[in-house]
Amino acid sequence: MDVVLVTLASLFAGFVDAIVGGGGLILVPALFAVYPSTAPATLLGSNKSASIWGSIFASAQYSRRVKLRFAALLPALLMAFIGSFLGAWLVTIIAPDFLRKSLPFLLFAILLYTFAKKELGHHHAPRLQASHEVWAICTIGLVLGFYDGFFGPGTGSFLVFVFVRFLGYDFLNASANAKLINVATNLAALILFSLKGHVWWHLALPMALANIVGSLLGTRLALKHGTGFVRVMFLLVVSALICKTSYDAFFK
Repeated sequence: MDVVLVTLASLFAGFVDAIVGGGGLILVPALFAVYPSTAPATLLGSNKSASIWGSIFASAQYSRRVKLRFAALLPALLMAFIGSFLGAWLVTIIAPDFLRKSLPFLLFAILLYTFAKKELGHHHAPRLQASHEVWAICTIGLVLGFYDGFFGPGTGSFLVFVFVRFLGYDFLNASANAKLINVATNLAALILFSLKGHVWWHLALPMALANIVGSLLGTRLALKHGTGFVRVMFLLVVSALICKTSYDAFFK
């Protein structure tokens, strides 16, 4: 029964994550609820063993319909991998507790800004020249990759927001690019957790298969309904993240 519960959670997580990020909001709490006495690093590593496959399949689906800027993305993937690996290594040394209380306020500011700017992310109009965009996306990959490895909640949503607000992408293109960077951050963290023995491989296969199915469904909906649908999902996921992170920071 435990495996069934976390597999269903992985399916729903893959669905949400493929659209706008935030799948960890679903799968990580489910793992902690079902296996409360297990070391957190093991549950986080097991989460990565599933979520990376959903990210890979979502990226493949998006790449068929959305024009990805690989000249900027490929070096950014390397930077995201390095940042995530360093973050995951650091979390084995110090706890990220100091971030918990500030995260809900940052997410709330993002929610208010996105809600107030009605036209934000509706039109795809990249603002930077090609050479400048490479440096910008590499910086985004490194910084948010480090955050994903070290702490994690909301990484996909942060990536989408940064692409929309600072690079001029619409929500659909931002989600497609963010998903590819997420592949690199998940891979780096998974490698580190695996080397340290923090992955339950008996859960990896069923959760990965469910995550892929959810991811394919979510990607199909995003591509079918476009940027307006992704924007609404973004607002819903960020709202849920605010509730979850606030509870974790102030009430647990």
